[in-house]
Amino acid sequence: MPDFASPARHELGDVDAAALEAARAVDHALVAARDMDAERWVRYLGPLPDRLRDDPVPQLRSAARLARAAYGPKDSIRDALPSDVTEPLLLAIDRLVKAINRFEAQR
Repeated sequence: MPDFASPARHELGDVDAAALEAARAVDHALVAARDMDAERWVRYLGPLPDRLRDDPVPQLRSAARLARAAYGPKDSIRDALPSDVTEPLLLAIDRLVKAINRFEAQR
């Protein structure tokens, strides 16, 4: 059900652009995970690109948190995938979270 209290994603250029960038970064991580037969990360990351592309802003934060949680202290995506994939993903997710925070602070 749409959240009518929140503007549509396309009305929030910074948030939408950051979410689309994050989705592309997850896509790249998924390709690397498949190439390396890292099935755990394929399953973990699999639903994220569509969520990052399509979720309304209130659910977008949840998707971003899930992606960020892949960088855990004991079990990290960094241990399974190359840094040229994991670091751009981390930066994209952090930019998305900042864009969401700015949007929510302005409300």
